[in-house]
Amino acid sequence: MAQKPSIPKGTRDFSPVEMAKRNYIFDTIRSVFSLYGYQQIETPAMETLQTLMGKYGEEGDKLLFKVLNSGDYLSKVTDEELCERNSLHMASRLCEKGLRYDLTVPFARYVVMHRDELQLPFKRYQIQPVWRADRPQKGRYREFYQCDADVVGSDSLLNEVELMQIVDTVFCRFGIRVAIKINNRKILSGIAEVIGEADKIVDITVAIDKLDKIGIDNVNAELRADGISEEAIDKLQPIINMKGTNEEKLDVIAGLLSGSETGMKGVDETRFILNSLKAAGLKNCIDLDLTLARGLNYYTGAIFEVKALDIPMGSITGGGRYDNLTGIFGMPGLSGVGISFGADRIFDVLNALELYPDDAVNGTQLLFINFGDAEVDYCLPLVAAARNAGIRTELFPDAAKMKKQMAYANAKGIRFVALAGDNEIAEGKVTLRDMATGDQRLVDCEELVSQIKGI
Repeated sequence: MAQKPSIPKGTRDFSPVEMAKRNYIFDTIRSVFSLYGYQQIETPAMETLQTLMGKYGEEGDKLLFKVLNSGDYLSKVTDEELCERNSLHMASRLCEKGLRYDLTVPFARYVVMHRDELQLPFKRYQIQPVWRADRPQKGRYREFYQCDADVVGSDSLLNEVELMQIVDTVFCRFGIRVAIKINNRKILSGIAEVIGEADKIVDITVAIDKLDKIGIDNVNAELRADGISEEAIDKLQPIINMKGTNEEKLDVIAGLLSGSETGMKGVDETRFILNSLKAAGLKNCIDLDLTLARGLNYYTGAIFEVKALDIPMGSITGGGRYDNLTGIFGMPGLSGVGISFGADRIFDVLNALELYPDDAVNGTQLLFINFGDAEVDYCLPLVAAARNAGIRTELFPDAAKMKKQMAYANAKGIRFVALAGDNEIAEGKVTLRDMATGDQRLVDCEELVSQIKGI
C-alpha cells in the first residue's frame, strides 16, 4: 500500500471554504490600505542570504530557511570542510539564497534598488507569504502570510498615528475587539542606560519581550544568564510591573529617564502619538506597555503590537519605526515605519469567534440542473444572464440522476436550484427551488434574477 502523502509540519492546506475566508481577510485589509493611500508591490519568495542575514538578530538568523544552490552544490566543498561538520560554515558554502523571513527587509532592499523611481514619502503595502524555521505550535506556523503597510522617506510621527488608525479600522471591520500596545525603543534604550546596562540593550529587549510567554521569573533568569547584574535587574522590576493610565505611566517613566536624552526623546514621541490618537478617536483601546520590546533589532523608535481581547492568541499585528534599515543596503538616512497583520492568526481568531459574514464564505448561489442536451441548450442563455447579473451560477456538467445533482447542491450549500424540463421550456420559464425553505415557483429569467438578488 502506497504511503499516504503529507505536508511539512507548520504548513497547511486550505479548502475552498477556508480560502473564501482568507480572501475575505485579504480583501478587507487591502481595501483599508487603499483607503489610506497605500500602493501594492510584490517581491520574490527568495532573497539572497546577503540581503537577509544579520537583519533579524542572532535568533532570527537561526530561523531563516536556506535554499541549496542549484546543480552540484558540493562541487566547491572540500573533504576537510565536510569532515569538520560545521553546519554554519557549510550553510554559507552551500546556500546563496533563503526564503524571506518577513516583508520589511525585502521592502528595504526594494526601496534601495528602485530609489530613482519612487516618489517620497513612499507608502506601500504587500500581502505575501513568509517562512520561518520555527517550532510549530498553536498560532505559530512555518509558512504564513503577512499583510504589511510601510511608509519610507518621512520622519513625521503622523505616520505612526495613521498606521494605528489603519489597525483600528481593520479590526473594526472584522468585528474583533483588540488592545493596541505601544512602546518606544528609545524608552527601552533609556531604561538600559539608567539601570547601568546600556551596552546590554539587545539582551534586555530580547528577554523582556518574552514576558507574556515565559513569566517574570524566567525573564529574570535569562537576564542573569546574559550577564545583567542583580542591581540592574532589581531596578528593572518596578518598570516592568508599572501600572496606571497611559498618562500616569508616561509621567513616571519620564521622571525615571530624566537623565537620559535618548529615553526622554522616546517619551516625547510616545506622548505625541498617544495624544494624537486620542484626538482621532480610536474605537479600540491603546495601551502604553513598557514591557513591549519587539525582538527585531532594526526597530529604532515607536513599536506596536496588537492582541485580540476575546480569545487567547499571540500577537496578531505588530510593527514599528526603523530609521536605519535602508542604510545597510547603501542608502543611509531614509526613515521608515510600518505594520504587519498576521493573516493566519487573524484567520484563527475569526474562526474561533465565528465573525465571518455569510456573504464572505458562501460560494455558488444558483445551480441549473442538467436534464440532457436539449435542456442544456435552453439553459445556457439563462446561465449567462444570471452571471451577467452578478449571481454566482453553475450548470451541472453531466446529465446525472436528479438525486446526485441535488446532493451536489446540498453539499456545496447552494441556496437556489433551477430546473427546466419540457413543461418549463414550453412556457419559456424555469422552476426555481429555494433549498433552504423547500418552496418553488415557476419564473422567467427576470423574475429569477430579482428573486435571488433580493435575498
